[in-house]
Amino acid sequence: MSMTADHHTHWESRYAEKPRIWTGRPNARLAEIVEPLTGSRALDLGCGEGGDAMWLAEHGWHVVAVDVSTTALARAAEDAAARGVADRIDFQQHDLTKTLPDGPFDLVSAHFFHTTLEMDRPAILRRAAATVAPGGTLLIVDHGGAPPWAPEEVRHHEFPPAEEVLAGLALDDTQWETVRLGPAERDAVGPDGQQGHLVDNVIQLRRK
Repeated sequence: MSMTADHHTHWESRYAEKPRIWTGRPNARLAEIVEPLTGSRALDLGCGEGGDAMWLAEHGWHVVAVDVSTTALARAAEDAAARGVADRIDFQQHDLTKTLPDGPFDLVSAHFFHTTLEMDRPAILRRAAATVAPGGTLLIVDHGGAPPWAPEEVRHHEFPPAEEVLAGLALDDTQWETVRLGPAERDAVGPDGQQGHLVDNVIQLRRK
């Protein structure tokens, strides 16, 4: 079985569990960090059901939103149409281990871009960084640890600290400015109403 089939099959089975997996709301850090930024073109890596992409579109961005899951992209496109922002979002199916949309982008966002499958994540994020336009932002937000309501396989997953993620990107620091780096805490509600205290690892970089 090819890696593409593995990644696609894994996420298709995850999305088949429920009619909706995510809330449709944007990730908290995205709204907080992107609100003051200027720019017109954004790339949303691993867009899932499109919550972040729709928020960006509603805030004036033209978004290329990518995911490996056919089901997630179909749901996202349907919701984007219902919210009147379909014309501002280009949903594309990519196995990011192989292909990536062409830049340049003023914002590249990778929120909770994790998988329990084998994947060279630093290589994908490095390629994504290369699509950021001068003056643009690379925003990576990772789990500091698994949410308490996460499936067991995720709870045993090792989430690297922000400094380690940045080092793994091996970016040229004459070309990049670190705007924010490190953990940030927030209270959150799980899919079935569970209360939890979460830590996000935030890596926000600006291309010079």
